[in-house]
Amino acid sequence: MRLTFLTVILAAAAASFIWAQEPATYVDQAKVAEAFSKGGSLSKGGDYTASGARRTGPGQVEVHEKETDIFLITEGSATFVTGGKMIGGNMTKAGQWIGTSIEGGVVHQLKKGDFITIPAGTPHWFKEVPSSGVTYYMVKVIKP
Repeated sequence: MRLTFLTVILAAAAASFIWAQEPATYVDQAKVAEAFSKGGSLSKGGDYTASGARRTGPGQVEVHEKETDIFLITEGSATFVTGGKMIGGNMTKAGQWIGTSIEGGVVHQLKKGDFITIPAGTPHWFKEVPSSGVTYYMVKVIKP
């Protein structure tokens, strides 16, 4: 019985050491509000980034080979396209592509409260954004 108890204690200690490799990140309300008004990082780790983002116009088509994007729309609206084929694509840095449009794809009318996940390797594009803009919480999950 003692050996089993000692084994459990050692396993728990080892697991807590393994799990606690990155410290918790706390961001106060003022910095969160600033990140959502101007766009900016909230937290970064070895396999993720979390940011507040704001757009007041359309963007370019993007493809991230190793990053899954997760968006929660917090204010505003936008026409967002996912999938299909990127047109005019150029690699801007390793694993990151920028293009001019998407052929095919699925059109989403994003609005406050909507949630969308864009898997790594999927073309995506803020095609239309009204001048009032769109604000969203963005998490990037990075594949090794």
